[in-house]
Amino acid sequence: MSWRIVVISKSAKLDYQMGYMVVRQEETTKIFLNEISTVMIETTAVSITGTLMCELVKNKIKVIFCDEKRNPSSELMPYYGSHDTSAKIRNQIVWSDPIKAAVWTEIVTEKIRKQKELLERIGKKEEARLLQSYIGDIKQGDSTNREGHAAKVYFNALFGKEFTRTADCNINAALNYGYSILLSSFSREIVANGYITQLGLFHDNMFNPFNLASDLMEPFRPIVDELVYGMELGTFEKEEKMELVNILNQTVYINGRSEYVNNGIKIYCKSIFDALSDMDIALIKFYSL
Repeated sequence: MSWRIVVISKSAKLDYQMGYMVVRQEETTKIFLNEISTVMIETTAVSITGTLMCELVKNKIKVIFCDEKRNPSSELMPYYGSHDTSAKIRNQIVWSDPIKAAVWTEIVTEKIRKQKELLERIGKKEEARLLQSYIGDIKQGDSTNREGHAAKVYFNALFGKEFTRTADCNINAALNYGYSILLSSFSREIVANGYITQLGLFHDNMFNPFNLASDLMEPFRPIVDELVYGMELGTFEKEEKMELVNILNQTVYINGRSEYVNNGIKIYCKSIFDALSDMDIALIKFYSL
């Protein structure tokens, strides 16, 4: 089972040798591909061979490239993630509106529940009770936008009454960085299961190539939120970013056992696709802490 998150943060040459990714810096390091779940290339001072890129894709290893500011900017995505990709995409196109709405309702409900649980852990009891009332008010497809109402209460409780998600501040920089790590992991699992990321359940922005990943990641966002809440963010530099990258190695409880977040995402995504295919929301498996 893949579990390593490899971060390349300084000048390096990367190539492939007999099942290993070779990192050539002052010293040479070899890492077995079967152990790697994600490679983050955090600097632009890296050269990588075509052979290695092909092997990373074949092994369904997520590769994230960062820009000159060391922020995630792109990723390596295979054309085909499953032997029956064409059939999966045909099914995805004709997912019915009722089952999409039902699955989205479950996702939104679980997201708000996770937000409520976080507020309870940090002692924000009044705001947590308000979020619980929103859960009881959710309509099919969240037609009354309880998600949006909950978000305002939730973020103000976490980061103060003056905080907004549009502000230019270290808190938002950290949140966005953590969310981008999650988004990449969800995109990887969507493609690995044979689906495409552009066609979402609720998100349908024509300029967003990751609509489906944006949908599925929602209940996992509070994991990022809790980490950022506990961070000292006088600055947002390499050390803080590495804390957020490591979020994929935290553990959650899902499907009756403890799993790394990275593997939890895999189990959860598969359950969502099963629910959509079989039109049965009871198949969805959410995590707990």
